[in-house]
Amino acid sequence: MKKLLLLLSALCLAILIAGCGGSKDEAPAAKTPVKLGMLRLTSSAPLFIAMDKGYFAEQNIEIQPEWFDAAHPIAVATASSKVDVGATGITASLFNMAAGGQQLAIVADKGREEKGFPSSALVASADAYANGFTSLESIKGKRIGITQKGSTFHYMLGRMLETKGMSLDDVELVPLGKVSAVMAALEGKQIDGAILNEPNITKMYSAGTAKLIVQVGDVIPYQTSALFFSPEFMKNENANIRFLKAYTKACNYYYDAAIEKKDPQKLDEVVGIIAKYVKAPAEDIKLGLPYIDRNGKLMADDIKTQIDWYSSHGMMQGELDPAKVANTALLEKALAK
Repeated sequence: MKKLLLLLSALCLAILIAGCGGSKDEAPAAKTPVKLGMLRLTSSAPLFIAMDKGYFAEQNIEIQPEWFDAAHPIAVATASSKVDVGATGITASLFNMAAGGQQLAIVADKGREEKGFPSSALVASADAYANGFTSLESIKGKRIGITQKGSTFHYMLGRMLETKGMSLDDVELVPLGKVSAVMAALEGKQIDGAILNEPNITKMYSAGTAKLIVQVGDVIPYQTSALFFSPEFMKNENANIRFLKAYTKACNYYYDAAIEKKDPQKLDEVVGIIAKYVKAPAEDIKLGLPYIDRNGKLMADDIKTQIDWYSSHGMMQGELDPAKVANTALLEKALAK
């Protein structure tokens, strides 16, 4: 009897140890629905990959995609917790909300301007290019389309002009609300040029309606866009980390395929996934694959540069400590696991 009891005790202990070990790295049984606000842009590639290849599902994250036409509405929806995760450009409005007390957290890279990699660019209409608008230096007096004041496009244009000793006063800004409206105005010759991003640059270039002037990343380094979590979603660290584990796995996959280009078949697969979600030809996607950090890490120092620029141009109210809005701790935890 004593031997039987000892055997049963040992068996229970083994089951308990195995159970603890097994549950340590496994996602909880209950699915976590996550509303994800994003744009149909190439820079969202890791999100598309994680959705398409089941990386979110592996972490029991059930993605509910919500598609937007501009960055600002995503920031508003995330700040108000109408979406859990926002994936878009880092704008003045986002910083203003954070400065006003909203608990938004910028948590990971979702695209940056890096020298030698296409992402965002200054383009000219075909007519304006033919008439001499062929460089950043020849931009004076031109009508330049952007989505909104305080947007990433606004910031890019301002910073690039400053590198040439110019300012936003040297051009006529034309805010048009959304990317599709900027493209239509460029095609209709209502503006001379615009800041656009991929795959829209390649789309217009291929159609002969726009000419490339300069890639933003060749002029300035810039953390263009990011993932940021809503105040409500930030309360669930377990879900935060599981989301980021799936995301970083997809960043690894994208980097190996699109940046290092180790495997032509993997590159074609990634291009096909992106093309499906952004609804653009695979040939166009392949010509404009942006740089994204292999582990999804932010250029955290650039957040301060952006805050300072928006403040100095009167687009921010109040002060904002960059450390209050850039949360790198969650990504580090996800990578550690």
